[in-house]
Amino acid sequence: METVLGLLFTLLWSSAAIAIKFGLHSTTPLVLATIRFMIAGSLLLIFVYGISRKYPLPKRGDWGPLLVLGLLNTTIYIGATLWALKYVSAGLFNLFVTTNPFLVAFLSYIWLKRRISVQEWAGMAVAAAGLLIATWPSLAGAEGKVSGFIVLGLGMAAMALGSVYFKKVNLQLPGIVINTWQLLIGGIVSIPVAYMLEKDTFFMHVDRYLVGSLIWLIFVISIGTMLLWFYLLKRDAVKANNWLFMTPIFGYLLAAVFLNETITVFDIVATLFVVTGLLLSGNIHIHPLRQFQVRFRDRSFPGK
Repeated sequence: METVLGLLFTLLWSSAAIAIKFGLHSTTPLVLATIRFMIAGSLLLIFVYGISRKYPLPKRGDWGPLLVLGLLNTTIYIGATLWALKYVSAGLFNLFVTTNPFLVAFLSYIWLKRRISVQEWAGMAVAAAGLLIATWPSLAGAEGKVSGFIVLGLGMAAMALGSVYFKKVNLQLPGIVINTWQLLIGGIVSIPVAYMLEKDTFFMHVDRYLVGSLIWLIFVISIGTMLLWFYLLKRDAVKANNWLFMTPIFGYLLAAVFLNETITVFDIVATLFVVTGLLLSGNIHIHPLRQFQVRFRDRSFPGK
């Protein structure tokens, strides 16, 4: 049963980029993100404090960290990745997601003075080579914009920074409460940001692409998949994080089926490089019984 739920989580998590691609047919990235944040956050707020009524309100000292998490995990991370998906393929996006442990390790080295072993540095180098292989055809063939990859990198860095900050502040709140407030805070902050950056390019067509994208992103990803994630974390945090490393496989397959994206030799080789880097660094540890395990010295906190 747990394996089925893990595979379901990975499939749904990988589908977020596909849903975003459909939504971008009908509106601009930051508007799509803001609508998603506000609706998902409001629905969770109604459930947490209106229907359930068993969850605590944040204390005075919690609001500062929640504001930072909302900015990093919601406004910057998701806003940047939505903008980047205008220029970057959904398959490549899901490959970038797997680099989060490396970014978390590097930021922990700078901020928390955590030591990085030679093995981890080597793994980072191999994974970086994989990303270079993956992005090279798009950059060389003018299929993507350099700015798209830069913004995508900034988004991933924001998520990693949010993970390190989450560990540092150690909020004593249930995961669903943190997710509720980071979505609402991120959505509120996104309103003026979307206006300033997209007031000259704004458009919105209320069609099947927009409605379908929002339904999937709000109910399936921001609420359903996150609740499934918290359930898996509660059962076994280590095994739960295993499933994140399968996102490139599902991501490329879903992109090929729904977006007609081509899976190239570059994509396959790049994925092998990234997974090899994870193996080399120790983020994935293979046991003799062919069961694998992911070790997160600094557990990430996803903010999809």
